[in-house]
Amino acid sequence: MQKGKLVLLIGPSGVGKSVVLKALKTGHPEYVFPRSATTRMRREGEGDDLYHFVSEGDFSRWLKEGKFLEWAQVHKGARYGTLLSEIIPAIDAGKTVIREVDVQGFKSIRHHPDFVLGATKKLNTIFILPQSEDQLVRHITKRAPIAHDELKRRIDSMKAELAVAPQTDTQIINVEGKLGETIRQVEEAIASS
Repeated sequence: MQKGKLVLLIGPSGVGKSVVLKALKTGHPEYVFPRSATTRMRREGEGDDLYHFVSEGDFSRWLKEGKFLEWAQVHKGARYGTLLSEIIPAIDAGKTVIREVDVQGFKSIRHHPDFVLGATKKLNTIFILPQSEDQLVRHITKRAPIAHDELKRRIDSMKAELAVAPQTDTQIINVEGKLGETIRQVEEAIASS
């Protein structure tokens, strides 16, 4: 049986990770796309396909019990976490698990005992880069109006995130207007690892 693996898609906000992830979900039903656990409130019309909605108490208990591969609190608000139960059984069954994470999640996962160098579980990391920093700023400002201070904070965050790219297994530039090529390169990176 083919050995399973965890593939992390990493990159700054606005680079196109979620579009790539959506294409992978559509084109590769053989991959596993785990749900996050979150303490945020369910939005109107939102189902259970992306999140396990849990109470603060359950999240804290699961954290103490070591049930998370990684977790984060977003802007001092809701907490989000990747449950080991959504990842490890699929890898053990020989499946490829695809997970979009931020830089903080990447750093946590690569130091997790199941995934450190020489561990029993295979980890493949793919960083999606913008064609240029200006391209990314345009994508961020095109989404919605943004205050100058918030834009500066996001640019600083983007620069810190981009500095992590060399630590990943593969770096792929998402060239403007060539999303199909980016998706193809991601598919190749997943298949060759």
